[in-house]
Amino acid sequence: MAQGTYRQFCPVAMAAELLCTRWTIVLLRELIAGSTRFNDLRRGVPRMSPALLSQRLKDLQAAGVVARVTGASGAVEYRLTEAGKELQPIVDAFGIWGQRRIKAEVSLEHLDVQLLMWDMHRGLNTTPMPQRRVVIQFIYPDLPANQRNAWLLVDPDIGVDLCAADPGFDVDLYVSVDLRTMTAIWMGYETVRGALSDQRMTLTGDDGLAKDMQTWLGLSPFAPYAPGFSASSAAA
Repeated sequence: MAQGTYRQFCPVAMAAELLCTRWTIVLLRELIAGSTRFNDLRRGVPRMSPALLSQRLKDLQAAGVVARVTGASGAVEYRLTEAGKELQPIVDAFGIWGQRRIKAEVSLEHLDVQLLMWDMHRGLNTTPMPQRRVVIQFIYPDLPANQRNAWLLVDPDIGVDLCAADPGFDVDLYVSVDLRTMTAIWMGYETVRGALSDQRMTLTGDDGLAKDMQTWLGLSPFAPYAPGFSASSAAA
């Protein structure tokens, strides 16, 4: 809960005491996006300390927004209650307003490869992909060696997995791109075609996967609200 209090009976003030503490709205974004386990939540908020994440989850449990349950596998999970689910339009509105009103140049000053790849892995559109295991390696030449590579493993039977280490399978497509460009594409500010044309991105490997990248990549759920966004351009 908030360190202090507004000391107002107004429901806006009361809600703000819970929801406007540091990281809380971002944590709710992750819960709404479907993350339920502690480690998955950490991957969605990589700059949040484990101790603070644990505290915020306790605060949300105490407020009846989150329930701590045991999942089918026996692992502890954090799931939104009905009260928590009611917050989705509020969190969505935050994102839509931010996408519309905060300049792309400002957003792109805050790059985070872990968050980008985590978002991309769960937004992937597997429909246009071959019905077999597909491995896509992203290479970010502008990053330090320990952050430079990430692998998306797509399996029709398992789903999409994000790997920080080489999964040991043959790579179908290599995507070499700087982090700012890839983030801009994901956020709907730029397109794959534009990055290829400007030689800020290179695709090596399966021609079909390369050709369809803009389609299978998907986009941030907030991309359509970017100023100047064109669905037809993004799909090209």
